Amino acid sequence: MAKLENLKTNLSLPYAKIHPSIDPEADPNSYSLEKFRLYETRARYYLIGSDRNKKFFRVLKIDRSEPSDLNISEDPVLYSPQEIKNLLQRIAEGNRATGGLNFVAKVFGIVGCIKFLESYYLILVTKRQQIGSICGHAIYSIDESQLITVPHVSVQSDIAHSKTELRYKKLLSSVDLTKDFFYSYTYPIMQSLQKNVLAMGEERMPYDNIFVWNAYLTQAIRSRCSNTIWTIALVHGHFKQIRLSIFGRDFSVTLVSRRSRHFAGTR
Repeated sequence: MAKLENLKTNLSLPYAKIHPSIDPEADPNSYSLEKFRLYETRARYYLIGSDRNKKFFRVLKIDRSEPSDLNISEDPVLYSPQEIKNLLQRIAEGNRATGGLNFVAKVFGIVGCIKFLESYYLILVTKRQQIGSICGHAIYSIDESQLITVPHVSVQSDIAHSKTELRYKKLLSSVDLTKDFFYSYTYPIMQSLQKNVLAMGEERMPYDNIFVWNAYLTQAIRSRCSNTIWTIALVHGHFKQIRLSIFGRDFSVTLVSRRSRHFAGTR
């Protein structure tokens, strides 16, 4: 009976290190970024990430001057809404001579980055939809995604526009991320509920799990930033949740099916 009571208690707790803390400055690794805005200058992309309530902001800088290298740097500063506004104004002023600072897209996470013959590309989620929740953690599917070329057009060679490169991009675009993919910012949906209860206090999303479809695509960003707050861990499979009421008591029934990236058989 005691073990049952402990399990019930654990299920009501947030996933401590992945779920945003009340005071992110006390532990800068204890929060998740859920909303992003992508800006560009001639020399860089600036991805501005914020928590769900837009109380604090982080900045990811992506260099655009190299035709075939991926240079990413994470600003260690935790910005307030006014501070991030002032920062963007300073960036715009500093780049006025080369076109200024331009808004590119509203983003909900990085699926990954990929390189074919020359240029790196970013795969971004631009629209999402909540399809359920587990233990208070929202689960999302992807409604729209976008492929962004990292190097500026002025530094790209003819290879970036070759028929082979375009064919590879077309093959990548044939992967429909709006079907049978789901993710969570704060809950490791790639693991079983039992394992998550036993793993309370993990520092980051377990991307080494066999059910994380985009583990390889996100590896470069995760290794350069030494965290998982900029990327989302996609699971390929099926997620369905419905609400039922029996004898006046409401409850949810959830079906989760996950396909291994190593053994992609029928599920």
